[in-house]
Amino acid sequence: MRKVVIEIEPYEATKEAQRPMFKDIHSYEVLEVLKVDHVEGLFVDLIECRLKENASIHELKRIGNMEVLSVIKSDGDKHTCLVKGHESDTAKVKFKEEELDLIYTTPSMISEDKVIVSFISGQREMMRFAEMVREHVGRITKMTFKQATYDKKDLLSVLTDKQRGIMMAAFRHGYYDIPKRISSERLSHQVNISRPTLLEHLRKAERRILAEIMAGYSE
Repeated sequence: MRKVVIEIEPYEATKEAQRPMFKDIHSYEVLEVLKVDHVEGLFVDLIECRLKENASIHELKRIGNMEVLSVIKSDGDKHTCLVKGHESDTAKVKFKEEELDLIYTTPSMISEDKVIVSFISGQREMMRFAEMVREHVGRITKMTFKQATYDKKDLLSVLTDKQRGIMMAAFRHGYYDIPKRISSERLSHQVNISRPTLLEHLRKAERRILAEIMAGYSE
């Protein structure tokens, strides 16, 4: 598992599609990724946006495909907001087709001329995502790689919402007890998914957590 920061110069078609979003803002930066669900195409972020002159944060109901839920703090033209958004149908289809399993993180920023995206993933997902960017979004001008390292307080943050929920349910119902207090078959009924899907989520979650722990050690 590695963290990658990708800087992108949007294609002209991308700029044109995003132009309505920049009617009232110069840019926005993601301060905290609170929730991402690629299946539902839903995300909740804490962002800081820079407004253009004469634009009012109190009149700003949406930023692109994001709904402004609350304004947390204002400082001049900078405003910290809680937002909820939905990925486009095209993005949802692409993530499903490519089986991309990414953990979005910071820094992430978008302006009319530059986009920065950060995420944690395996090598395969990382390269497939980069291919998608080149094909649909823009030219990649810089890619920075960092090894994810173990941090006890942040360990579960490397899991998707689905993986985290299933692993917590498994722990709560005694799946990891010795001996087990619940079988994988019964657990699958508890979380309302098939047994093969349950085991796949648990294997991926366990692999991610182990990779995070072992990243802090050398051979």
